Amino acid sequence: MAGRRNKKKKTAIKYIVTTALMLVMTFPFIYLVLHSFAVWNQVDRKIIPTQYTLRSWTWLFGDSNVSANAPWIGAFINTIIVATIATSLMLLFALMVGYALAKINFKGKKFVNHFILFQMFFPAIILLIPQFLMITKIGLLDSYAGMIVPTAISLWAIFMYTNFFKAIPDTLIEAAKLDGASELQILFKVVLPMSRSITTVIFLFLYTDRWTNLLWDMIVSKSDSTITLNVLISQMFGPYATYPGPMYAASVLLTMPLIILFLIFQKRFQDGMQFTLK
Repeated sequence: MAGRRNKKKKTAIKYIVTTALMLVMTFPFIYLVLHSFAVWNQVDRKIIPTQYTLRSWTWLFGDSNVSANAPWIGAFINTIIVATIATSLMLLFALMVGYALAKINFKGKKFVNHFILFQMFFPAIILLIPQFLMITKIGLLDSYAGMIVPTAISLWAIFMYTNFFKAIPDTLIEAAKLDGASELQILFKVVLPMSRSITTVIFLFLYTDRWTNLLWDMIVSKSDSTITLNVLISQMFGPYATYPGPMYAASVLLTMPLIILFLIFQKRFQDGMQFTLK
């Protein structure tokens, strides 16, 4: 009897601690959402607002002279374009390079593997100035290409794919070759369908990282036609500092696509994470 009571107490304590931790982790986002709908005289003045309005959201979509001059919707579309194209390129290159390193023998393979591992631990910020000078020299400053091309390769994604592909039996690859399949056909028709879970994990991490990238976009983007939403939000400490409500609304707008993507791919993400944690 005493053992059951102790077990129930331990279970209750676990639930209480878990709930408390979840509230601590999710409270910033809850605060963000609540204050994006709060009346302006309560924004940042009450932890939980008591009155709500759509004023911050209508302001964001051009319901004032100030917001109309700021390309909020255009910046959101720019973020989608840049993040989607850059992530697609990162996945494509990582898929092909990872397959080559895992399943194709060629001279210099060991060197390439070591180089990728070395570069993964190399501080990326050191390359910012050379990259900036290069895109300026070739005329890609203040363009989609300037924001996409330097971020189109992910060494981490290559590393993840390489290790996953090594676990695929060579006999399966050889059987496909005997059937007359080329390396690209094997990659996209045999290997890729087997890699859906790990591809989902890599995609979500890459997309999230590129979606929230601030420093590079801030360096490259120089006009409203290319500015991304995260760069525009960073100006909340500048010309839009007196509009905290709309800044919260813009932050929710920036966050929601990532939450939606995670909810859509949640099952495959969990399956893929089981592999990465082995």
